Amino acid sequence: MYYAIISEDIENSLALRQSARPAHLERLQALKSEGRLLVAGPHPAIDTPEPGEAGFTGSLVIAEFDSLEAAQAWADADPYIEAGVYQKVTVKPFKAVLP
Repeated sequence: MYYAIISEDIENSLALRQSARPAHLERLQALKSEGRLLVAGPHPAIDTPEPGEAGFTGSLVIAEFDSLEAAQAWADADPYIEAGVYQKVTVKPFKAVLP
């Protein structure tokens, strides 16, 4: 089943994001390689795909896991957690309907 991992950044998280980004992306690439990643990406802090110094306000990952517990464990091990980027992470079941 798919699970949505919805993360909210702390204020002014850009420097922390940049430092932990390679490890964060490595884990997402692993999900992609396993055919389990539906979509992943950050939420720009302003209405543009390249927010520059404004940074981001959070992230969304939708991926397949065996259970809610497995999805939560994966989310809890995100390098952005260790780096202090996220202030809140919510994991919920997700049903893909379209496209």
